[in-house]
Amino acid sequence: MKKIALLLLILSLAACGGETAVTEPTPSTPVTTIVESAPEGAAPPPGYEGQTWADILAEAEGQTVNFYMWGGSDLINSWVTGYVATAVQEQYGITLNMVPIVDATEYINKVLGEKEAGRDSDGTVDLVWVNGENFRTMRQGDLLYGNWSQFLPSAAYVNWADPSVANDFGFAVDGYESPYGKAQFVMIYDSARVPEPPRTIPALIEWIKANPGQFTYAAPPDFTGSAFVRHICYHAAGGYETLLGEFDQAVFDEKSAACWALLNEIEPFLWREGQTYPENRARQIDLFANSEVSFDMAYNPAEASSLVENGRYPTTTRTFVFDSGTIANTHYVAIPYNSPNKAAAMVVANFLLSPEAQLSKAQPENWGDLPVLDPALLSADWQSQFAAIPRGTATLSTEELAAARLPELQAPWLTAFEQGWQEWVLQR
Repeated sequence: MKKIALLLLILSLAACGGETAVTEPTPSTPVTTIVESAPEGAAPPPGYEGQTWADILAEAEGQTVNFYMWGGSDLINSWVTGYVATAVQEQYGITLNMVPIVDATEYINKVLGEKEAGRDSDGTVDLVWVNGENFRTMRQGDLLYGNWSQFLPSAAYVNWADPSVANDFGFAVDGYESPYGKAQFVMIYDSARVPEPPRTIPALIEWIKANPGQFTYAAPPDFTGSAFVRHICYHAAGGYETLLGEFDQAVFDEKSAACWALLNEIEPFLWREGQTYPENRARQIDLFANSEVSFDMAYNPAEASSLVENGRYPTTTRTFVFDSGTIANTHYVAIPYNSPNKAAAMVVANFLLSPEAQLSKAQPENWGDLPVLDPALLSADWQSQFAAIPRGTATLSTEELAAARLPELQAPWLTAFEQGWQEWVLQR
C-alpha cells in the first residue's frame, strides 16, 4: 500500500498521458518507479466508469491472477513464472499464478461450464493467452470481458491502425484483447545435416521423398502443425488469395482436395512412415533435438536461436522462410467475463505490453518473441534498446521476415482445414 500511496502522490503532480520515470536512489541499488496513466481520450473499461488507471492499480494490489496459458515451452514458462511473476509482485503487489494447459479448449470449457452454472462473478480464470479461432469462440459465446485493452497505459505504444493488430485472424479485436507479441512461421534445419535446405514447397516435397523418415510435422490441431498444413494448402490451392474473406464451403471443398492429395502423397516418406505424427510442438522439438528428423518448424522466428542459446539445439541450427512467404499473426491476452480479479488481470496485461517486458521477452535467452510495439511510438532510448537485441545466429533479419509475411485466414477456415486433415489425411 505504501508503494501505491507514493504512486498516487506522484500521479497528482504529473501531466496526463505517457510515462515518466522517477528514480529514487538508495545507497546500494537504484529503484525506478514508473508513473502510469491511461492514454489520453481512452474510455475506462466497463465497471470502471469515471475512474482512473490509478484506481485500477489500487484495486489490483493484493489480488491473485490465474493465468491460463500454453505450457509446452520451458523457456516461456520460466519467463512468466520468473521474470513476470516477480515484477508484478514487486511493482504492483499482485500474485501471478501460471496455469499450464495443453490446448485452449481447456480454459474455454472451464469458463463455459462456469457460465452454465451461473458463476458470473466468481470464475477461476483471470487471464488467458489466446488468439485465432479460440478468441472468436469466446467472443461469440460472450465469455470475455471488454472493452478494456486500449485503456492500458502501455497501449499508447501500439499501432491500433495496423490491421494485423486490430484484427485477430480477420476478427475485430474491439478492445477485448491486449496484444502480447507477434509471430511468423519459419522452417528450422541443421545446416550441418542439410547444407542447402529446400526453400519452396515443391522442393520440400521432393526432399522429403528423397530422404525417407527425416521429416514430420505435429498433428493438427497443434498450432504449429496446423500452420504447416496451411502452407501446403496455400500452395496446393494456387495461392491464398481465394481463401481470404468469409468461409465458403464450396471453395473449401474445391481447393482443399489438392492439399489432401499432396499430404497423402508424402505420408509414406515421413518419420515412422507416417503411421504416427508428433502429438504436439514439444514432441517435435524433442525429435529435432535428438536428430531423429532433419527439420523443425516454429511460429516464433527467434525460437531456434533461443533453443541454441539454451543448449537444446546444435549451434549449426538455422532458419528460413519459403520463397513464397510464410504466415504471420499477432497473439494476445484476454480476460474472461467472470474473472473476480479484473483489475489485477488488466495490470498484468499492461505489464506484459510494456516496453520493459516486451524487451525482456524479445531476448533470445528468455523467449525471443517478436515485440508487438510500434517503434515509432517509443522514445529514442527504447528504440535503441530494441535495436540492440541480439538476434542469434538462427534468426532471420527483420527485413527478410517482413518481406515474406503472408496473411492468416479467418478462424472458420482454420477449423475446416484442421478437421479436414483429420478426416482426409490422418484417418484415410
